[in-house]
Amino acid sequence: MDAENAAASLGISRATLYAYVSRGLIRASEAEDDPRRRLYSAHDVEALRKRKAVGRRPRHVAETTLDWGLPVLSSGITLIEGDGLFYRGRDALAFAETATLEDTARLLWDCGAQDPFAERAAMPEAWDASVYRNVRALPLIERCQALLPFVAAGRAIAWQRDTRKLWPGAAALLRAMMAAASLTQPDDAPLHHHLASAWGQGADGADILRRALVLLADHELNASAFAVRVVASTGASLGACLNAGLSALGGPLHGGTTSIVEILLEEIDAAGDADAVVEARLRRGEGVPGFDHPLYPGGDPRAAVLLPLLPPDPSRDALALVMAETAGRMPNIDFALVAIRRALGLPPASALALFAIGRTIGWIAHALEQRDDQKLIRPRARYTGPPARS
Repeated sequence: MDAENAAASLGISRATLYAYVSRGLIRASEAEDDPRRRLYSAHDVEALRKRKAVGRRPRHVAETTLDWGLPVLSSGITLIEGDGLFYRGRDALAFAETATLEDTARLLWDCGAQDPFAERAAMPEAWDASVYRNVRALPLIERCQALLPFVAAGRAIAWQRDTRKLWPGAAALLRAMMAAASLTQPDDAPLHHHLASAWGQGADGADILRRALVLLADHELNASAFAVRVVASTGASLGACLNAGLSALGGPLHGGTTSIVEILLEEIDAAGDADAVVEARLRRGEGVPGFDHPLYPGGDPRAAVLLPLLPPDPSRDALALVMAETAGRMPNIDFALVAIRRALGLPPASALALFAIGRTIGWIAHALEQRDDQKLIRPRARYTGPPARS
């Protein structure tokens, strides 16, 4: 935004705007077409505008915490700061260059030197043939929810148990999630190798899957992680927590966005003109899914590291170019997952499967952390119904 629009949006003078910049509240940069001209971060301006609107009224502050607002829980798992993502203090993008899913789980579950994947309890039983046959036709989320209760570790109540005793069961649940999502039987192979084999991928494809799954492992207090923590706060089993995470993930505003991105790219494949498809969607009042993320003003770093690993795709590349040039919007992780599915020729719904498998690590980490807190999550509601009658 230029200075005039930024100041007008906040209802302040330019002098106050410059003061906010000097205090680090709003980022400023030179305009590409004129180095003498300054532009101000629209993301920072909007965030500051919301904070000013709330002011110091406690009730309004509380209401905004559930809408990308102030932190509501303490966690030592994942930090999102600036345009960076950190797992227990480690740069997740650098970590994903070589880490396996097992490495990521040990890190996020805070296992230290213990390797729960090497223990006998980390190997779930094979799916019963009749059960497996009956669930094969179910959608991905429902299939996983139907199969996970057959993992003994998922049914055990986690309340007041030693966390270290839960790690092997958590490893079993992760292996079971991988198998359920890929329509395979669980085994003790390295997780990304298991998935690559199920989907007919060689070494290059397996490495892309590994990187994507590591970067999907956690993303702070997103909707599914919050759902997991609410269930974990009641003392429920790890399986119940994962069930809650899956339920939230499947919604079209969370992991289900991948299916909407698929539809968008199919429209561009058919039309052969990304610009026309985007224009038609905007005229109909529809959005363009797969771009921007409220937590990353400079673009989703996960997509930024995954997309360059893929071969060219005319529809995908044209859409990304149109969105960058016309709206200044960058691809997010949903777009990247669909791009991976298309590039590797993976089965339908594989983008959502990757999301569910990778995020299982983070869901378990949040469930274990919330369990250690031993506090029930029970917010209050502001009543807006009819007046009470005696």
